[in-house]
Amino acid sequence: MATPVTKSNLTEEDQIFLLLRQLDTVPGASQRATAAAIGISLGRLNALLRDVADAGLITISERAGPDKRQRFAYTLTSRGGAEMRHLTDSFLARKLAEFEALHAELTGTTSGRVPFKNRNSIMENNLAPIPELYVSYESAQKLKVEAGDLTSHDLTPRQICDLELLMNGGFNPLKGFLSEEDYNGVVENMRLADGTLWPMPITLDVSEDFAASIEAGQDIALRDQEGVILATMTVTDKWEPNKAREAEKVFGADDDAHPAVNYLHNQAGKIYLGGPVVGIQQPVHYDFRGRRDTPNELRAYFRKLGWRKVVAFQTRNPLHRAHQELTFRAAREAQANLLIHPVVGMTKPGDVDHFTRVRCYEAVLDQYPSATTSMSLLNLAMRMAGPREAVWHGLIRKNHGCTHFIVGRDHAGPGKNSAGEDFYGAYDAQDLFRAHQEEMGIEMVDFKHMVYVQERAQYEPADEIKDADDVTILNISGTELRRRLAEGLEIPEWFSFPEVVTELRRTKPPRSQQGFTVFFTGFSGSGKSTIANALMVKLMEMGGRPVTLLDGDIVRKNLSSELGFSKEHRDLNIRRIGYVASEITKNGGIAICAPIAPYATTRRAVREDIESFGAFVEVHVATSIEECERRDRKGLYKLAREGKIKEFTGISDPYDVPVDPELAVETENVDVDNCAHQVLLKLESMGLI
Repeated sequence: MATPVTKSNLTEEDQIFLLLRQLDTVPGASQRATAAAIGISLGRLNALLRDVADAGLITISERAGPDKRQRFAYTLTSRGGAEMRHLTDSFLARKLAEFEALHAELTGTTSGRVPFKNRNSIMENNLAPIPELYVSYESAQKLKVEAGDLTSHDLTPRQICDLELLMNGGFNPLKGFLSEEDYNGVVENMRLADGTLWPMPITLDVSEDFAASIEAGQDIALRDQEGVILATMTVTDKWEPNKAREAEKVFGADDDAHPAVNYLHNQAGKIYLGGPVVGIQQPVHYDFRGRRDTPNELRAYFRKLGWRKVVAFQTRNPLHRAHQELTFRAAREAQANLLIHPVVGMTKPGDVDHFTRVRCYEAVLDQYPSATTSMSLLNLAMRMAGPREAVWHGLIRKNHGCTHFIVGRDHAGPGKNSAGEDFYGAYDAQDLFRAHQEEMGIEMVDFKHMVYVQERAQYEPADEIKDADDVTILNISGTELRRRLAEGLEIPEWFSFPEVVTELRRTKPPRSQQGFTVFFTGFSGSGKSTIANALMVKLMEMGGRPVTLLDGDIVRKNLSSELGFSKEHRDLNIRRIGYVASEITKNGGIAICAPIAPYATTRRAVREDIESFGAFVEVHVATSIEECERRDRKGLYKLAREGKIKEFTGISDPYDVPVDPELAVETENVDVDNCAHQVLLKLESMGLI
């Protein structure tokens, strides 16, 4: 018969695990109480304390006791917290193996549990708690003080989303940002180094300068954008990834038309850091706090209500009637309760903001039976990776206690590629999910495209309508919905709920009432500023909205006087212009920008920033370089030809000609008034004036 493991015959590794756990949960206990809790002698305890202190897992400091005798305080370091979680995995693995052996001896069969690879694999019950990366409150307070002296990294919004789901267990079994070995496995075959399925690289990208200041084995503090320390991280890996390879394998193409690929090449840092994370506190959210739940909070909620089956619905769009029918059908098919689980982190650029979307969800939540439906918000930074993203979403929902997951048509698809074709097939995501669902431990509920059949006054899957030629099939695409909202046209009640339409109209009034940006781009001397000035006067003459001109030279003088003309500084100057223009647009004004803006990726980033709030109208002033040089009133081209001005656009620095601007105007042999009038006609055709 197997020998039971007791505290008296624990291995040294288990003794260290129990010691770290005891110091984390009861940091103020006396040595005698700590030794008794672990089941070892005081002498053995002192030896262990010396070992873990020498290994950098704890810090020891003196404190005054009630009897004035010398006392010591023990605090886990960030490395100690990470080591405790590693030892927890090892401890649980051995316990499970012992259980399996005892079960086989007593019953002659195995228990049917999945072999242990990580903590997630023993959490077969969707209601059982899952591991988090946070230390106890007392340890967090001490660790926060210690972390104040560490080198700090200020997290980007996307990294904050990733860190939150790492710390609260949403990304279980990950214990931190991926190591280089894990990253390579995920990119190449969707698996961590130990073989565990994981489809999405979760990496901490940093600048080359910051990476150069960090050594392997060093602890760093991870701060939010206000400087609050959220976690510490032990840097175990530092490498420069092959981003083209990552784009091809993860997103299917190295194509900047994909928002995640564009982010990868043009926004993310060049160097990746990997290593375990120790959570100190979760990011603060001031909005919809009652709707935000960690995985363990949702599991506790399901446990309280007795929900054994839960089907999750992923969405980044407002809910319309087709979504309601789809979710009703999914819950019926799975015989499960329904969790509406919308993403409120980062979605596709141009999506409806999450404040509006959540108000829309809340407005129609009473259309669902309250006893069988709940809603919770997920602070996830989406990658729009189609099939891989569907598998990733499934694993995340499994961690949140769900047993089923709805995967629809073109799940998490980003739209069209540079060739005008869809990045992914309509049902590629369902195929990949289906291939892995048994291993994932969450079941897919697949649904096709839903359309409205007028004669039967109901929604049906488009592929299942037998009499399609004899009935009237109605549908409104996302593009058509946006057009109707922009032009103030009717949105029929069969398509959406009146409450949702009301919320959308509050945020997206007709275009003639929205702010917008006109963004001129072209060579120096092309006539941008002259046309922009004429347009400004014409718009001010019309009245109705405030008009602001952000001319290149004026901005250089007032906003960017310290910047030079390197690519980095030019990009920063354009991003500043874009930020100011987005604020003007958001507040219902008209921004007219007239910089050279030579780089297409920067113009695209500005477009994405502004289109969150209103229209972006790119106007290419397509004057030839020869004509610009002939006009050269300031003599700049002459100096550039002589090499006296470096990095001059069109001479020694490139200009990316706009591929698909809203308008291109020729200024040769055309007067300024006519050019400005062309822009006005374009604005009128777009419904902006």
